[in-house]
Formats: sequence, C-alpha cells, structure tokens
Amino acid sequence: MCKKEGSERFLSSRVQLIRPSGIRKFFDLNVASGGDTIALGIGEPDFVTPEKVREACIQALRIGHTKYTANAGLLELREEISAYFSNSFDLTYNPEQEIIITVGSSEAVDLALRTVINPGDEVLIPAPSYVAYEPITHLHGGRIVEVATSAEQQFKLTPEALLAAITPNSKVLMLNYPSNPTGSVMTERDWQPIVDLIIKYDLVVISDEVYAELTYGRGHVSIASLPGMKERTIVISGFSKAFAMTGWRIGYACGPQEFIAGMLKIHQYTAVCAPAIAQIAALESLRHGLTAKDEMMASYNERRKLFVAGLNAIGLTCHEPEGAFYAFPSIVSTGMSSEQFALRLLQEAKVAVVPGHVFGRGGEGHVRCSYATSIVDLEKALERMGKFMQAMQPV
Repeated sequence: MCKKEGSERFLSSRVQLIRPSGIRKFFDLNVASGGDTIALGIGEPDFVTPEKVREACIQALRIGHTKYTANAGLLELREEISAYFSNSFDLTYNPEQEIIITVGSSEAVDLALRTVINPGDEVLIPAPSYVAYEPITHLHGGRIVEVATSAEQQFKLTPEALLAAITPNSKVLMLNYPSNPTGSVMTERDWQPIVDLIIKYDLVVISDEVYAELTYGRGHVSIASLPGMKERTIVISGFSKAFAMTGWRIGYACGPQEFIAGMLKIHQYTAVCAPAIAQIAALESLRHGLTAKDEMMASYNERRKLFVAGLNAIGLTCHEPEGAFYAFPSIVSTGMSSEQFALRLLQEAKVAVVPGHVFGRGGEGHVRCSYATSIVDLEKALERMGKFMQAMQPV
C-alpha cells in the first residue's frame, strides 16, 4: 500500500472513503457552465420564503431575539409542530419530551443514526435513495444494505425486497417517502406488509418525511401512524421544501422519549440549538404560512403534470411521481450511462440534471430532474432536451 503524504495521512479512514456528493458535483458544474443553463439539479424551491415569515423575523431581530434557545428548541415551536402533526398526520407527540428542533432535517438524520446504531449494525435503505444516508451511516460504523426498488413498481418498497435484505444483523430501516429522487409514495395499503416485517424482525425505523406536504392526489401516510409503529419510529421533517425555507436550516424529529433524549445528548454538545431566528421563522410559517404552503403545492402539481408529460413525449420514459418535486426518467434508450447523459446534456443543451447512479442501487439508467422551477424554464428545458434527443437519433 502506498504511504500517504502530507495532511491526508492524518484523516480518518471513514472520512477518506466517503465520496463527495454527486448532487453538489453537478451543481458546481452548472455554475461553471455559465448563466444560460437551466438548473433542474438542486432540490430547492424557486419560491422565496413568504413575506409574512420574513417580516416576523425582521421584527424579532429588531427587538433582540438573538439569544440561545433551549437545546431542544423553542417550546412554542415544538407545541406548534405537535398540533400540526396531530391535525395533518394523525400523530400525537409530547412537545416537551418527544420533539427536538435541529439544524435542518439533515442534522436530524445524523442524530437519529448516531443514537440507534452500533458499529456493525446493518441499516436497510430502499434504493435509489437520498445521497446522504449512506455516508452518514458509514461514518457512524453502520453497514449499509441497499434494498432494491424498481420503476415497474414505481419505486415503492415491497415486502419481498425487504425480506430478502433482512439478516440477523439488521437493526434500522431508513425510509424516505415521498422519495427523493423518485417521487414515489407509499399508501397505507403499501405500508401494512412492511409493518408486519418490521415488527416481526424488531427493526427500528428512521422515516425522513421532509416531503410529506408534497403529495398529489392523496394525503401523506406516515408509517409511524400505523399500529405498533410509533414506539419504534423516529419521524424526521423540516421546513426547507414545502415552506420554501432551505437557507434557514431548520428541521425537527419526533419520536419516543428515549430516542429523542439520546438525540438531544449529541445535539447539545455539537449544534447546541438550532438558530433562534430560524425557529421564529418556522413558528410563523406554521401559524400564518399554511395558505402560502398550499399555493406553492398547487403550483408544483401543475409543473409536475406538464414536465412529466413532456419527458414522455420526447422519448424519456418517466413514471408519474406522486410526491416531492422530482421526476426520475429513464435514459436507457440513449445507450449512455447516467453520468455521460448528464454531462452531455449540460454541455450540449445547457440543461443541468443529476445522474441517477449517485442515488445508489437502481439509480443507473435514470436522471433526476427537479421541477421546482418556473413553468417557463421547464418548457425551455423540455425544448432543449427534445432537440438533444433528436440529435442523437440516427438519420
């Protein structure tokens, strides 16, 4: 083995094995490509945080709300989240003991995994999956076991696939529905056979539900709301996506007191607390921003229909996503890998997407496109992608 030189030799072996984010790689390439590129790569709403929320924060700054909050977050915010979950998702959590406010939902995922896994524990992750789950699991000594899903079944988790992946070392099932990158959702009927296996094999569930408000044609069903699941599930969410608050970095986790207390131990020594002003913004969003949230949701639905229909029309087969704001079309017909397709599309058509392989097993052969941008830009993107596809066809 070659001896490493310089500062690199001091790095943790786990850190050295982590690959940089494939999403951020194409974000940087997009920036470098110039101003005419249409960005469908980053999962960020094109809306700004609603004016009422911004004004509430400006006023809070004027009167000096710039101090630490409790480690677990403002009690008023936790109380509002508790009421919101009860009204929206049929779940009740004690705001004093079963909810923690975090620095984005990403910190909540990190805290949850650190709280429940020991080195060597297996974390089952339905794939394709969000890019952060694997490296965070690896950092904390867990072993990743990808559970295959397929476009033919709209990327839903099936009991057959889950059962085939479970071993005596399986401890955690990491879920993300509605799904990033596929837009897949799970219904109560889909969940029930999964729940039976979770209980039979005594698994802990970490359920990232940051896209819960973004479902089309049906309400969101949290796996924690099914019988026997609340006591073994940590539900993670946040304000970035549905409330157009990505830069505020405010998330939260709800779960059994023992789990939340464990997460709080880590949180108080690392982040201390989420930013006070961001917590005030989140509180204002829940109290006075729900109408704006619903209006944004209606706009995403309109874009979803237009964009998915357009993809299919130009020869990029795409199942209809039922949640989040991503389309995950197949590019198999082009004969290129997802990396080759995404690079050429960026260079030749000035449209930025994310290659599917960065999302793990089953992602190759697809690209992720965010339709959280204007209809004007989506129509331009479809026009450019259509010309790109025609140029590759034999004359």
